[in-house]
Amino acid sequence: MQNLFEATYDCLMCSDLDEKVSRLSALQQAWTEDRLRLGPLDEVVRIPDPGRPSRPELVPPRKLPKRRLGSREGHAALMHAIAHIEFNAVNLALDAVYRFQDMPRDYYFEWLGVACEEAYHFQIVREHLNRLGYEYGDFPAHNGLWVTTYETDHDPLVRMAMVPRTLEARGLDVTPGMMAKLRAIGDKRGVEILKILLRDEVGHVAVGTRWFRYLCEQRGLQPFPTFQSIVETYFNGNLAGPFNYEARREAGFSEDEIEWLKRIEQESLAQA
Repeated sequence: MQNLFEATYDCLMCSDLDEKVSRLSALQQAWTEDRLRLGPLDEVVRIPDPGRPSRPELVPPRKLPKRRLGSREGHAALMHAIAHIEFNAVNLALDAVYRFQDMPRDYYFEWLGVACEEAYHFQIVREHLNRLGYEYGDFPAHNGLWVTTYETDHDPLVRMAMVPRTLEARGLDVTPGMMAKLRAIGDKRGVEILKILLRDEVGHVAVGTRWFRYLCEQRGLQPFPTFQSIVETYFNGNLAGPFNYEARREAGFSEDEIEWLKRIEQESLAQA
C-alpha cells in the first residue's frame, strides 16, 4: 500500500499540467477509498521549486508588464494571471499535505479536497484563456505565492496564518473588483468563472482558519494576537485594504480580526 505522503510528493513534483491533474484525481480517489497508508516518512525534503511547466517565465512582480484590460491582450493577461494563481494554489494545497505529517486525518482530507478544487479552477480558467486565443505560459508571471510557502515550511501554524489566511484571503478582497472589470468589457463567462472561484475560495480560507485555530488551541495560544504577530513577522510588504469583510467573516475571521483589518485600511487611506 502506497504512503499518502509519497503519493502527494509525486503529484506535487509533477511538471506536466495534464498529468498533474490526472495524478491528483487518482490520489484523491485512492485516499477516499482508503488505499493509502498514513504514516510519516523518514525524510521530508524542502522544496524550493515544485513541479511546474517550463513556462510561464517567472519574473519579479515589479517587472510584470501592465496591459490595458480593454485590449485583447490585456484581457487574456488578466485571465492568465488568475490561471497562474490557481495553478500555484494546487501546489500550495499539496505541500500542506506533504509538509506537515503529524496532523489529524481530517486535515489531509480537507487539504486534498482543496487541491482538487484548485485544479478544477485552473482547468476552467485555462479553458477560458484558450477561447481568447492564448495558453497558460504565454505571459510572464511571478512566484510570490511559492516564496511564502517555502518560507513557512517549518511550522503548520505559520503556514496556515500566512498562506490561506493572508495571501489566499487576498483573493476574497480583489475578486469582486475583477468581476466588475470583466463585466464592463462584456466577458460574461469570465464573470461566472470568478463567481465559482470566490465561492470556493471562501471555503479554502475557512479550512486554513479551522486548522490555524486548532493549532493555537493545541499550543495554548490566543488566535488573534498570534495571527497578528505572524503577519507582522512574515508578511513581505504592506498589508492594505480594501478588504472584503463579508467574505472574510464567512471564511471564519473573528470580529477582532475584522476590526484590526479595518484599522489597517483606515491608516492606509489616511496615508494615501
